[in-house]
Amino acid sequence: MAAVPDRPTSGAGAERLRRTAPDGPTSGAGAERLRRTAPDRITVHGLTGHGHHGVYAVEREQGQTFRVDAVLELDTAPAAASDDLTLTVNYAELAQRLHALLVGDPVDLIETLAQRLADVCLAYEPVQAVQITVHKPDADLGVPAADVTVAIRREQEDPLLPTARELAAGLESGPRSG
Repeated sequence: MAAVPDRPTSGAGAERLRRTAPDGPTSGAGAERLRRTAPDRITVHGLTGHGHHGVYAVEREQGQTFRVDAVLELDTAPAAASDDLTLTVNYAELAQRLHALLVGDPVDLIETLAQRLADVCLAYEPVQAVQITVHKPDADLGVPAADVTVAIRREQEDPLLPTARELAAGLESGPRSG
C-alpha cells in the first residue's frame, strides 16, 4: 500500500498550498518576518452562568442559563517571542471578569450585556478587536427553538478620529486633537 502524503504534491491542492504556505520558518526568530494575513485570536468558548437578564418578570425572578463566546483579536507574537504572559491576555483572568458580568447586575437586553462584555475585553491593551456572542438557550419564544444569540464585533477606537456617536450627532468628521 502506498504511503499517503501529508500534503498534496501535485494538482490544484498543491498549487493552493504553494500560494498560501509560508516559505520560511514557522517558529523562532525567522517567524517574525512572516507576513500575517489574519489576526491572531484568543477564544473563550461556552462560558456559562446563571443570570437574571431579560425584560420579563419571570426572567428577572427565576433567572436562566446564559453562555458567552469571546473571540479576541490581538498580536500574540510579542508574548510568543518572549514567553511573557504580561504581553498577552490572561484568559483565566478574562473569564472571571466576563463571568462576573454574566451572573451580576441584570440588564433588560442581551445586546446591552454583549456590549458590556466587549468593553471588558477591549480594556486589555493588546486587544485590537473582539467578537462577543451571548447565547440565551432557554429564551421563551412561544415556539420551540434551541437558542437565541446576539453577536457583536467591536474594535478599538482611534482617539484621533471621531466616534460613531459624534458622526451621528453631526460633529466635524476631521481628526480631533488628542
